[in-house]
Amino acid sequence: MIEIDWSKFAIVAGVVLGATILLTLFCSGGVRLLETAGASSAAARVGAYACFAVCIAAVLFGLWVIVPQFH
Repeated sequence: MIEIDWSKFAIVAGVVLGATILLTLFCSGGVRLLETAGASSAAARVGAYACFAVCIAAVLFGLWVIVPQFH
């Protein structure tokens, strides 16, 4: 019979929920900064691209963790 360690399952679920919230905040923050940047604010544009870079880095790290050929 399969036994499930519910405490470890809860930890994984919590990390997944936290990562999802964090990535959603970075993605929406990047879109918001890019929208308000207009043609004049270079700082907002750099901040938006930094937010998108964090999202891309998180996705690439997730792929690296999942795919065993990358190790």
